[in-house]
Amino acid sequence: MPSDTAPAGNTLDLDALAQETYSAVYSDVCDALGMRFRTLEPGARHIAGPDCVLIGHARTAISMPADEIPERPYGGEIDFVDSLGDGDLVVLDCSRAPAAAWGELFSTASAGRGARGALIDGLTRDVAKINELDRFPVFARGARPTDALGRVAIREWDVPVCVYGLTVFPGDLVVCDSDGVTIVPGKHIPEVVPRALEKASIESEARQLLLEGGYLRDVWESYRVL
Repeated sequence: MPSDTAPAGNTLDLDALAQETYSAVYSDVCDALGMRFRTLEPGARHIAGPDCVLIGHARTAISMPADEIPERPYGGEIDFVDSLGDGDLVVLDCSRAPAAAWGELFSTASAGRGARGALIDGLTRDVAKINELDRFPVFARGARPTDALGRVAIREWDVPVCVYGLTVFPGDLVVCDSDGVTIVPGKHIPEVVPRALEKASIESEARQLLLEGGYLRDVWESYRVL
C-alpha cells in the first residue's frame, strides 16, 4: 500500500538536465558538500530502452516474494503504476526474487503517464519490446523471462527502499547512466543541481582545451577538475 504522503513534484527541467549532466558530476558535487558515497553499488546496468542519461524523481516500491497467485493478480503493480506521473522514476526493490518484476506493459503504462524510466534492484523482461518503445530506459541487474505472478508482488510504495546498498527515499533525484547511479537526497536537490550544471560546463571547457593540445597540469591548475 502507499505511504500516507506521496512525494511532491517540482519544476526541474529534467530533459535539459539529462542532456547537460551525468551521474559523475552529481557524485562529485555531493562529495564536495560532505555527502560521500551517494552512488549505488555496482550491479545496476542499462538493460532496455534508450541508452542515455536517465534522471527523475524517485517513486519507490517494494516487491516481496509470493508463493501463490492472489485474488487480485498484479493488484499492487497496477495501483502503483497508475499512480505515476510526470518526472517520476520507478525505483523498485525486488527482494532478490528470481523472477522478472518488471516488463514491457508496466514500462509502456509508466511512459504513458509521464514517468521517465525505471531502476530495478532485480530482474526485468521483454527487453526487445521495451527497446521498441524507445522512450523508457530500464536499469536492472539483468533480464529473465520468468513471470512475477505467484512469485513476487508489489506490496508497498512511496516508502524508503534499500537498493544496491543505498537507501532511497521518495522524491530523491536519481541519475542513471553508463557509469552507474547517483542518488541526490530530496532536500539537497536545490543546492546540488546548480553546482552539477556548473561543474559539467567547466569540464566541457577543460575537455576542449585538452583536445586542442593543452597540458593536463595547466588544465588542472586552471579548472581544478579531472
